Amino acid sequence: MDATRGPILFRCDGTGEHGWEPFYQCLSLAAALQRRRRGTNFLSYLDPLSLATVVNRGNNDWVPAERKVGDDGDLEVTIAAVRKMNAAAVVVAGEGYSADYLRELKKTGALVMVFDSTADMRFPADLVVNPMLYPLRKAYRVEPGCQLLLGTRFALCRGVFRRQRTIRATEPPMPFRALVAMGDDDLAGEALTRTQQLMEMPKVAKITISARTHHPRYDEMLALADDSGGKVEVITETKELMTRLVRAHFALTSGDGWSPELCVVGIPQLILSQTKRHAGNGKKLDEDGVATYLGNAADVTFDQLREAIDLFHDDPMERKSMTRCARNTFDGRGPDRIVNGLEIMLHNPMRKRAASFAPTHGLKIAA
Repeated sequence: MDATRGPILFRCDGTGEHGWEPFYQCLSLAAALQRRRRGTNFLSYLDPLSLATVVNRGNNDWVPAERKVGDDGDLEVTIAAVRKMNAAAVVVAGEGYSADYLRELKKTGALVMVFDSTADMRFPADLVVNPMLYPLRKAYRVEPGCQLLLGTRFALCRGVFRRQRTIRATEPPMPFRALVAMGDDDLAGEALTRTQQLMEMPKVAKITISARTHHPRYDEMLALADDSGGKVEVITETKELMTRLVRAHFALTSGDGWSPELCVVGIPQLILSQTKRHAGNGKKLDEDGVATYLGNAADVTFDQLREAIDLFHDDPMERKSMTRCARNTFDGRGPDRIVNGLEIMLHNPMRKRAASFAPTHGLKIAA
């Protein structure tokens, strides 16, 4: 098999300990790769195991990993998987891996791509992608031959958001509706806490919580919605999210990967970050005029949130300006651009030659 047409192996995990964001980033890229007829395989440690159905629903193959990324023995298993399927590239996302981990993967001859938004090491990979706006390019240290894909043009965006971009060309009519989308790593349960606060604000007529079923406070959200008299609803399915995106006047987010996606649609945002990397992304979004960064979620009080929402409600021109800036900044084509960059590198004649001479000894591949 020509190495450049081999499948793509995603080495990522999704757990309550380290979060699910890297896992969903890989799913977004896998969807774009499949549009290019490229096979996609996941080697992942998943908790809960029901996430495996999400992988298979997207027509991806999944192999359960017994160890998390970077744990003892994981490197050998990953290298064996790369060689067994003759993978053209391996995409690494998450925490726990080191520069030596990536360097050993490169010795297989497969292209090594990394999702990273921390810039906390010198990368020996072939391709580094930051789907966030922060850190900036100058923060990254890479070894010769490594390419960087950073900035608004490479923000990940799912199809559900791109499809609603045209429909929400103008702001929806009143009453004032809020979308609470604290992202895939809302480990502190801010979605529930902030929804309870929004319920006490008379200017907010309707609240929609978008959360995964494995959210740590999912059952409490359902109970809150049942007792809200119709003011609060919880949605988990894509078809439900589609109809709510075009009706929301603003969104409450954490500055994670959902923020650029909501910018594609043109929904103004109030950002309450929960991690350092999301704080940097939220501040950059604020600087670009597409959102308002309120600060770390643990430090933002009820009064501060209410004041910000009152300003949003009373100033429609501010909302329209934020919508216009967001739509001009993000076009939702990031996944396709990442795939283009990946395919260009895979079809480089020098890479084909290197792949053909990659060592295949030293590891026993399980049958």
